[in-house]
Amino acid sequence: MIKTFEVLNVKCGGCSSTLTKKLIAEGFKDIEVDLTCEPRKVTLDVIDEAHEALLKSTLRKLGYPLVDDNFGFIDGAEMKAKSFVSCAIGKFNQDSETK
Repeated sequence: MIKTFEVLNVKCGGCSSTLTKKLIAEGFKDIEVDLTCEPRKVTLDVIDEAHEALLKSTLRKLGYPLVDDNFGFIDGAEMKAKSFVSCAIGKFNQDSETK
């Protein structure tokens, strides 16, 4: 089933690249990251509740939690730091692919 999720900390194409590659590696399909709205939206095919739980876990590990996730100040700061690293990796990978 195609579902859309609002995600925090997604800022640019580098973030989108990292998200897309990691989600593909986790078995997700039909992934679209909308960078034109705030909060950003990720649309993809989610098979069942277990698959959705994997999505949420993967997003948090990369520093891109869902808007409705509950987390404290320290966890929020940690996820922002992770998202900066994920973003930088995505930008680096984008640059490498265009050369």
